[in-house]
Amino acid sequence: MRMDDQRESDNLEDRRGSGGGGLRLGGGRMGLGTIAIALVASYFLGVNPLTVLNMLSGGDLPAIEQSAPVAHRPPADDPMAKFVSRVLASTEDTWNEVFRANGRQYQEPKLVLFTGATPTACGTGQSAMGPFYCPGDQKVYIDLAFYRDLKDRFKAPGEFAQAYVIAHEVGHHVQNLLGIADQVHKARQRAGQAEGNALSVRMELQADCLAGVWGKRTDTMKGILEPGDLEAALTAASAIGDDRLQQQAQGRIVPESFTHGSSEQRVRWFRKGFETGDMNQCNTFKAARL
Repeated sequence: MRMDDQRESDNLEDRRGSGGGGLRLGGGRMGLGTIAIALVASYFLGVNPLTVLNMLSGGDLPAIEQSAPVAHRPPADDPMAKFVSRVLASTEDTWNEVFRANGRQYQEPKLVLFTGATPTACGTGQSAMGPFYCPGDQKVYIDLAFYRDLKDRFKAPGEFAQAYVIAHEVGHHVQNLLGIADQVHKARQRAGQAEGNALSVRMELQADCLAGVWGKRTDTMKGILEPGDLEAALTAASAIGDDRLQQQAQGRIVPESFTHGSSEQRVRWFRKGFETGDMNQCNTFKAARL
């Protein structure tokens, strides 16, 4: 990608080295190790993490407050931070233009760099969760160590693959601004497990399509792509398909448990967004075929 001459965003928040914050319970403090135990236990037991925290705290869980970590600008000599800042700036330019053309105002999200764990308006974010978007504070969170996993574990190297990850999460921000995220959240509350998973898949595939729209429109405006870049993004989309991840983790594929879509679906919808550059082509919720 040709990003060296692109502007950097002012919406980057660096929490690395700040200790990551934590949870304060009444007058005391619960460590991240305890929180991690609660998250793991809640996953395998299928219960609310707060229930587990209540058990670990002796059955009397007072009000929980998250302590805010110290945020700062990333060091000037940090090439990866510069790269993601430029990618974020390109999403700002693209979506400001798209929203303006549709008579709306785009609200730019923050991108938070962290290591290990960090408090968010959606609860404690963990590196193991991968990059994610929190609609509660309109921030995208990423531990840059994920890019090492993207290259080594998922075999998806390349800068455009890395940029796609950010563009996908910004796609969730676009969904939030348009009210789509809230509609899906309410629908999932009324739905059963299988139907809720299906709604989640459509939500994620739409974010893939919106990432493709960003890629096409940004390249048209700024000429950022080089030979092989598109293939790198498609490889990344394929590598994190539910079927691929399930096969690697458990040796079998359970389609009804998909929450993000298969490798083929993720590639198809990113490509659709990239080929059209039109967000109106990203309505996965009305698509007969995903």
